[in-house]
Amino acid sequence: MKADAATRAAELSGSAVAGDRLALARLLTAVENHSDVAEAALRRLYPTAGRAHLVGITGPPGSGKSTLVAALIAEVRKAGRTVAVIAVDPSSPITGGALLGDRVRMQAYAGDDGVFIRSMASRGHAGGLAPTSTAAAAVLDAAGFDLILVETVGTGQSEVEVAAMADTTVVLEAPEMGDEVQAIKAGLLEVADLVVVNKGDKPGAQRTAAQLRAMLVASPPRAVDPAVGPGGVPAGTPGGDDPARPRPKRPDVLITTAATGEGVPELLAALDRHRSVGRAGESSGARLARAEAHVWAIVTDRMRARLHDASHAAATASLLTEVAEHRLDPYSAADRLLDEVGEG
Repeated sequence: MKADAATRAAELSGSAVAGDRLALARLLTAVENHSDVAEAALRRLYPTAGRAHLVGITGPPGSGKSTLVAALIAEVRKAGRTVAVIAVDPSSPITGGALLGDRVRMQAYAGDDGVFIRSMASRGHAGGLAPTSTAAAAVLDAAGFDLILVETVGTGQSEVEVAAMADTTVVLEAPEMGDEVQAIKAGLLEVADLVVVNKGDKPGAQRTAAQLRAMLVASPPRAVDPAVGPGGVPAGTPGGDDPARPRPKRPDVLITTAATGEGVPELLAALDRHRSVGRAGESSGARLARAEAHVWAIVTDRMRARLHDASHAAATASLLTEVAEHRLDPYSAADRLLDEVGEG
């Protein structure tokens, strides 16, 4: 089985990197299914990833994330660059698949070889992403796309996980929706690299942008690794920061009207500027944080899989029964389960 998986992974990986979109789609399906083929393929592809600009787009429902993603696709393609989209949708309670299917909104690009759009079901995963979003992004990166857009579910309350995987995090708001305070409460503005007030043609757009700017000024600035100064200048060099003090960071606030494309070229330019600064001065700490999130997710999945394996099922059920009957505390039960995994 392992040999067959390695062979299939080599076939799909080679074809996907060569531009075969059907092979790429099949490989992403394998990733979503946590198959041996996916793991073997990712082992092959990961060393060639890391070149794409990964942009996370999050915000409350109704802010126009999908419309903005479609507008960004158009702008990126005008520049002759390639773009892939991971659109994370709520899971169907019946099939477990992506419920909304954001690809329906972007059918205009179905025949464009420079565009690849993939809907992924969240499958109950908290944080606005699907469990395999990071792995899927690595596959698309290795496949050679210049820009990868990751659109989160849109719950508006707990979608900060995307910041751990993205090079640039964009938080959307819409005029007069009353979500500014919610954005502060949910921590969305704390993880934002850019804040976009979409639907700029509606009354109150300028006022909403002004309110967000005021909130960002009043709130504590986001700390950046002290090893890097303004514009990516290393601390301790002329123009750099004091290495003992984290550099304050507040995101820019932009206004767009995605339905007409107004403000989208400026947004793409802002994304490119952020990418340029990030590439010039990205700290090892930021890269380490992304790697840590990815590796720990894999460790957690593997531990969970081992504990649900048939060989551990009886022991797990016995421990849970003891906890339920208050004959064993949950911490001791957890310790025993971890010992079981270690021995396995």
